[in-house]
Amino acid sequence: MRLFVKDPDFYKQTAAIAIPISLQTMITVGVNMMDNIMVGSLGETVLSGVALANQFVTIFQICCMGIGMGASVLTARFWGMKDLTSLKKTITIMLRLCIGLAVIGFMLPTIFIPNLMMRLFIDDGEVIAQGVLYYRWMVPCYLLQGLALTCTIVLRSVGQVRLPLYTSIGAFFVNVGCNYVFIFGKFGAPRMEIQGAALGTLISRIFEFSMICGYFFLKDQRIGYRVKDLTMQCGSLVKDYITISIPVLVSDALLALGNSAVTMVVGALGKNFVSANSITMVVQQLSTVLIQGISHAGCIVTGHTLGEGKVEKAQAQAWTFASLGAAIGLVAAAVILLISNPIIGMYNISQETRMIAKQLMESIALIIVFQAMNSILTKGVLRGGGDTKFLMVADILFLWVASVPLGALAGLYFHLNAFWVYFFLKIDQVIKAVWCIFRLRSGKWIKVITSKEMRG
Repeated sequence: MRLFVKDPDFYKQTAAIAIPISLQTMITVGVNMMDNIMVGSLGETVLSGVALANQFVTIFQICCMGIGMGASVLTARFWGMKDLTSLKKTITIMLRLCIGLAVIGFMLPTIFIPNLMMRLFIDDGEVIAQGVLYYRWMVPCYLLQGLALTCTIVLRSVGQVRLPLYTSIGAFFVNVGCNYVFIFGKFGAPRMEIQGAALGTLISRIFEFSMICGYFFLKDQRIGYRVKDLTMQCGSLVKDYITISIPVLVSDALLALGNSAVTMVVGALGKNFVSANSITMVVQQLSTVLIQGISHAGCIVTGHTLGEGKVEKAQAQAWTFASLGAAIGLVAAAVILLISNPIIGMYNISQETRMIAKQLMESIALIIVFQAMNSILTKGVLRGGGDTKFLMVADILFLWVASVPLGALAGLYFHLNAFWVYFFLKIDQVIKAVWCIFRLRSGKWIKVITSKEMRG
């Protein structure tokens, strides 16, 4: 067993996928950071309102990632098989799920019960009022973001990574510019404060949707998917889609709910802890941009390799991805410790919030080492191998049996400091990293998918 394969083409292929995705993720994080800084200048109540309102948006985003990444397990494999018919059927099922989830699961609740949605996370009238103002502008964002995100994932699975990157660069400037204008009332625009941040987000979502979906449905020739294909018959693929892709959606949806439960624990610890956590979220996201890029590459490369029937090669590549995860995690931990003080110093916050944020940063640096390895395996290699049921069980078991109850006990019962509260809230990352190594060694993560079976 080699920790690193000696195959220059493998590293070139991985870099060609991972680097644009990482850059795109970094730009997205940059937008979030600028949002936080601008909104944070309005005070901790407004900052907390945006942070908690975005939790519901984040749940939707994670669910869409689950829908898209579940579909990409199949689209990457079909691309390796040169089976465009099955690939298009997979996309059709994916888009139907996305539209239904956006409309029924998120748009309607945001319209009719925004106060209840906020009360799930905090019982502070001022923070809830700010969050409800923010929600007024979020309703169309769900559908726009969901379609753009799922189409982006499909484009990546067939090697189209540049357009999403260029779109994210454009969206960065659109979002930051609109936020500056509408939050603070510049260039003759009204001063909208928290609603200005929401309007800036809506405008950037419109831009992303126009660029990604306009290309995907009207110009792309590689897949050749068009709007009329939404009505195509997909019955022959539904069973196999459910078997391979739905566990990814279930896993990511339960992960989103678990993260929301974690947020409820954080909200119960008070406004200072919520503000400190929202500050560290940016650092968490920045520290994982390369991890996410490698994870996506792991899923796509593994799918393509297995689609070509090269099982031993896929196994060797898997160990290289695991080794890359460990190395990247150590580097990310060092970077977090290095930038934590400058990042915290950019915010107008109380001394207590500053102290909590510092403790959280130190805990994040420890957890990221394990998170890097398990993310690249669970969201990348093992998922690309089709081992989605195993991953669903791992996500459910460790998050709900370990992280949520231990984190709640640490924060609400034992009243431990922020370092240990965060550590126990994220202890599932440590457990999964160890468990997934044993799964990788077993070889059972490689599932057989044949084009003939999928066509039914």
